[in-house]
Amino acid sequence: MTVVAATSLNLVNLGGAAPVAQDPTRRSRDELEALAREAGRELEGAPAEVIAKWATDTFGDRFCVTSSMADAVVAHLFSRVSPGVDVVFLDTGLHFPETLKVRDIVAATMDVNVRSIRPRKTVGQQDGEYGPRLFARSPDECCFLRKVEPLERALSDYDSWATGLRRDESPTRANTPMVAFDAKKGKVKVNPIAAWTEADVNRYISRWNVPVNELFKKGYGSIGCWPCTRRTKAGEDPRAGRWAMFEKTECGLHV
Repeated sequence: MTVVAATSLNLVNLGGAAPVAQDPTRRSRDELEALAREAGRELEGAPAEVIAKWATDTFGDRFCVTSSMADAVVAHLFSRVSPGVDVVFLDTGLHFPETLKVRDIVAATMDVNVRSIRPRKTVGQQDGEYGPRLFARSPDECCFLRKVEPLERALSDYDSWATGLRRDESPTRANTPMVAFDAKKGKVKVNPIAAWTEADVNRYISRWNVPVNELFKKGYGSIGCWPCTRRTKAGEDPRAGRWAMFEKTECGLHV
């Protein structure tokens, strides 16, 4: 993967010549923060492909895509822009079979490197230490053990990562920036489809025949681990089916 030392945004035309490779040096926290701040200003409103190209050119092998495999839109977007990019999937051990099917299709058909990251403990080992059904008693703790800690571990070799967050998904995501500095992780977070609507996503899926989780056809508006996900009702927020028994809207990956 090409690496470019980014002293400016270097918004490369997708059809232009490849950037000149330079020896990558790990940026400091201050440098990453300044880079994110500049990119956040200049890339607001840019096409998703331009944002993706900037991210992979800027961070090279120190960049990855994360995907929950509800659909493969962001993984596909980056496979077009930067073939061979790492795609991180958090295999919690509690996913629906339909979710794992999307992951396997992505790995088999797209020019990306899928990395399935597992928690330190199996579900059985977690039950033995914390008691069964931790997700029903302390979902925040379960999410930390099976999602948050594995992601932090997975991101240790990267300076930046991309997500599929969109502003129209829920009120908690309404102000999602295209590019921002995640102070908690000390890394640059890229959200290339933040401004897309559900209609935009559907058009992309239709145009490129992108794999989509079959559970959407069965009434699910947002898909996570099976114990904490239910079908949504007509008129509900798409994420209303997540942790419906609790005052919880996020797993902790994006807060």
